[in-house]
Amino acid sequence: MTDPAPAPAGPARVAAVDCGTNSIRLLVAELDPAAGTLTDLDRRMEIVRLGQGVDRTGRLAPEALERTFAACRSYAEAIRAHGVPPARTRFVATSASRDAENRDEFTRGVREILGVSPEVITGDEEARLSFTGATRELTGSEAVLAPDVPTLVVDIGGGSTEFVLGTPGGGVRAARSVDIGCVRLTERHLTEDGRPAEPVTAERLAALTADVRAGLAEAGRTVPLHEARALVGLAGSVTTVAALALNLDEYDAAAVHHSRFRRPEVAAVTADLVSSSHAERAARRVIHPGRVDVIVAGAVILDQVMEHLGAPELLVSEHDILDGIAWSAAL
Repeated sequence: MTDPAPAPAGPARVAAVDCGTNSIRLLVAELDPAAGTLTDLDRRMEIVRLGQGVDRTGRLAPEALERTFAACRSYAEAIRAHGVPPARTRFVATSASRDAENRDEFTRGVREILGVSPEVITGDEEARLSFTGATRELTGSEAVLAPDVPTLVVDIGGGSTEFVLGTPGGGVRAARSVDIGCVRLTERHLTEDGRPAEPVTAERLAALTADVRAGLAEAGRTVPLHEARALVGLAGSVTTVAALALNLDEYDAAAVHHSRFRRPEVAAVTADLVSSSHAERAARRVIHPGRVDVIVAGAVILDQVMEHLGAPELLVSEHDILDGIAWSAAL
């Protein structure tokens, strides 16, 4: 596993798109490598559920493709408005498009809309970008972690979860992507005839948990998980659990970013989500409508990660693979 490439020598304006299994996100930013800062000009997210049914059919559904292309058209307008050239634009596609038989249809549509080819990256590359995005700021002027602390970054996506071990000051040591994402496991264990299965029975929860534990065992064959001395959690499932643990009425990224939680706090939020109905979760404004039906699986994944590691504390980051893509777009 190679370390992240060095940052560009001068300031740069870039655009990054992260197209995952559940959401598609845009970041237009000004990078200042000398100061080590990334300043948002436009950051947005839409739930498009590109991975709808991929675990079952092996193909991207037509309606999922159209939702994704509609978001791409909106993003293309924003990128042009900020004057970012194609040479400074990077579109990265992750688990769903990596798995699908008809991924060429997806690639073609994105290229026609945005003028750049989407990169269907490997799980290892996805992990490296996540680590870069999450840790680049952690050892700056307001240091959160020492640069030599062995740190495990866990990025819980829709189709897969990435486990990346490294140090904030030294880059990636080992990484593994495993197929235990919140959309994939929701479709596998927590739906019935395309609708949420209610309640979440002990049997369904046990089957879901068994899949997560199998994924952790798989990750552990590549990544020495227990050598980590700090745990950093990324992506929507993690940040939503954090917002719930903070008892926020509405989502507040500033409050969530770099918040810290003990394992009992994460376990309590997870138990509350498991026991709640779909309607009860939907009534909580802090949960994005597009995450209501997948947050149970996402929370269980996070809770099981902490249990497996014996991790006493979780550090939550709003900066993730999208920020890593932005840094890489300037190279």
